[in-house]
Amino acid sequence: MMFHGSAPASPPLPTTVPFGKIWLLAAAFWLFPGPSPGFGQSAPMSFENYLRKSVVEKQTLDVFLDPKKPSWAKFDPVTGYRLGNFMPRDGIDRSWTISTAGGDGARTARAYVGKPSRINTYGDSFTQCHQVGDAETWQEYLAGHLGEPIRNFGMGGFGVYQAYRRMIREETTDLGAEYVIFYIWGDDHLRSLLRCRHAAIYQWWNDDGGRAFHNNFWANMEMNLQTGRLEEHENRLPTPDSVYRMTDPEWTVNALKDDLALNMMAYARGSVHDLDMVAVRKLAAYLGFPAEGLNNPQPSRGTVDALLNRYGFAATERILSQVKDFTDRLGKKLLVVLFDPSRVMRPLVEGKPRYDQRIVDFLKERKYRFFDMNLVHVEDRKNFSIPFDQYLKRYFIGHYSPAGNHFFAYAIKDTVVEWLDPKPVTYRPREDRWIPFDGGPQK
Repeated sequence: MMFHGSAPASPPLPTTVPFGKIWLLAAAFWLFPGPSPGFGQSAPMSFENYLRKSVVEKQTLDVFLDPKKPSWAKFDPVTGYRLGNFMPRDGIDRSWTISTAGGDGARTARAYVGKPSRINTYGDSFTQCHQVGDAETWQEYLAGHLGEPIRNFGMGGFGVYQAYRRMIREETTDLGAEYVIFYIWGDDHLRSLLRCRHAAIYQWWNDDGGRAFHNNFWANMEMNLQTGRLEEHENRLPTPDSVYRMTDPEWTVNALKDDLALNMMAYARGSVHDLDMVAVRKLAAYLGFPAEGLNNPQPSRGTVDALLNRYGFAATERILSQVKDFTDRLGKKLLVVLFDPSRVMRPLVEGKPRYDQRIVDFLKERKYRFFDMNLVHVEDRKNFSIPFDQYLKRYFIGHYSPAGNHFFAYAIKDTVVEWLDPKPVTYRPREDRWIPFDGGPQK
C-alpha cells in the first residue's frame, strides 16, 4: 500500500539502562525533540558558558578514535562518525544487542549476503534499527521475505543532511544500488543544521568513557544570513587528530558561538538565557516567519522552537531536492519514508494536525514516491481498544523492538514489491507452484 501523507505518549523505555543513563535518556530525547525545561538544570546559563561546558575529555576521544577499541561509533571524515562494533545492553528483556558493521560502515547483514543487492537504505537510528540485533532489523526481515539482500547505511543521530552525504558517497561506489530508500524521522530536520550535535545533547548524554561517544562535528547545512541562502558546509574537524580540538573550550566557543540553530535549540529547551536576536530576526525575515513574537529581546521558547522547525523544514526541502536530483541523474529510483512517533503519530490518532505537514505537502506537490509509517500506525491503532501507551508497548522499547521492526517491514512490503522491477523472486508472475531459486533477485 502506498501512503501519501503527518506523537504518541512516550513509548515505554528500557527499565534497565546500560552505560548509566545513556539509552534511557537517548530514547527520551529522540522521542521528545520539542521545548523542555533544561533537562533538570537549576537555571539557564549564558550561551558561551554552555559551549564551554560541552568540551569532551581526551580519554573519551582516545576510545572513539582508536579503531582497535570497541565502541558503538567510529570516526568518519564527512558525517563525523559511522557504526562501530559493540554490544550495548539496551534491548528487550535487558538483553545486549549485537550491533556490528563491516569496513564500509554498513550494518552487518545476514539474509542472502553475497548476492546482488538492489536496495540501499539511508537515515538515522530508525533506519539503523538501534536497540535490536543485526538480524532483527526491518531490512533483514524484509530481505528474508523478498529473497534478496537490503543494505543498511542508517546511523543513529544523523540528520537529513548527514544521511544525504552518506548516500552520495555510497551510491557512487560499487555498493551503489538501483533503488534508494531515504528515511526521515522526528527531529532529523533540525540535526541537519547543527555543526556538532554533541553540543546539543551533552547535558544529558553519557559518553561512557568513549564507548557511546558520537555526534561530533560533521558536514551540515545552514543559512547564510547575508544572502538568505542555505549553504552546505564541510566537517570542521575532518581528521582524527583535529577532533581533539573538542577538548579545548576556547576553540569550541569560537567554532560554535555563531551556530544559530544550536543557540536557538538551547534557548528553546531552557538551557541558555541569551539569544542572538539580530541573527534570529534575519532568519525569520528570510523564512517568512511572523515577526510579532520576536520583538521582545526574550521571546517565548515556543516561538523560537516554531522558527527553528521552519528553518529545519526549509533545509529538508532543499536536501530532498538534491536527493531527487542526484538519484535521477544516476538513473536510480527513490522512495522517501516518513515516521515521527513523537510529534506526528499521537496528534494524528487524536485527530489533530501534524507538525510536519509542510514536508508532506512538499512531497505531494513535487510528486515524490513516499511511504508514511505514521498513517500505518493510525490505522493499526483502530484495531485495539487498549490505552494508547499500552498499544505502544507492542512495538517500542524507545526505538522499535524486534516486533516493531517486523511490523514496519511488512507494512512497507507491498510498496517495495510494487516498486521493484523485476519483482522479487518471491513475487514472480509465474503460474508454477514450484520454481527454482538461485539465491538472488530475478534477472
